[in-house]
Amino acid sequence: MDVPYAKELDDSYLLTETQIAQFRRDGYIRLKHIFPTELLNFYADRVTQKVEQLNTQSKPLAERNIYEKAFLQVMNIWQQSDTVCALVFSKRLARIASELMGVRGVRLYHDAALFKEPGGGITPWHADQYYWPVSSPVNLVVWIPLQDTPMAMGPLAFSVGSQQFEAGRQRNISEDNDQTLQYSLKEMNYPLDETPYELGEVSFHMGWTFHRAGPNISEHMRKVMTMIYLEDGACVTQPRTQFAENDRQMWLKGLNVGDVIDTLDHPLLWP
Repeated sequence: MDVPYAKELDDSYLLTETQIAQFRRDGYIRLKHIFPTELLNFYADRVTQKVEQLNTQSKPLAERNIYEKAFLQVMNIWQQSDTVCALVFSKRLARIASELMGVRGVRLYHDAALFKEPGGGITPWHADQYYWPVSSPVNLVVWIPLQDTPMAMGPLAFSVGSQQFEAGRQRNISEDNDQTLQYSLKEMNYPLDETPYELGEVSFHMGWTFHRAGPNISEHMRKVMTMIYLEDGACVTQPRTQFAENDRQMWLKGLNVGDVIDTLDHPLLWP
């Protein structure tokens, strides 16, 4: 199959030692000019088509809970679209992830389109790895805005260095935990990085880095594509919460605790 923008998706991106050190110190990094505008516009259209086709959220915003108000979420689009699969399988992104993580290779856990509707609410403070029953502590998420994302749209914000904040790791996404974590992170003097994203700017954050996003008070949908990368060789661990057990049943079907995560549903993306 001819892959649109194959060269741009797979060409290497030169990371500096300073950038790698910054990522490991702060728990995240934002990199500009990862992809050209025309590539992102092309894939924005294709991802949007699949979100419109596959979205199952039909309740009005006013009737949703805080998690449901945060965004429309459609996952594993790579299995539903060969075109979107090319973006998810980007060697450029996977190589960046591998170098930032300092691992020999990365596998896909799953992708997720996160579309925050006009009027959509906050994405509460949380750390993604709370939900993942996997052994490696160095997994990460890539967050790819599919348009310029000003403050009015609710760009992703990070608590700088908070991957070290072990006391907050027992809290799921909820309204009460959002307030508690916000207070705790401030008390711990972790700085807040909350600024707009330019089209072509992409962020990578560790699984234990705490982050949030504001509401979308603009008139336009905030469209974002994300992928979770696991360290190659990571194993299934005993879920510590029902949320992690739900993740195991959804994403790690057929695998037992202790099994290496190397199924066809978790392809090796780099090398």
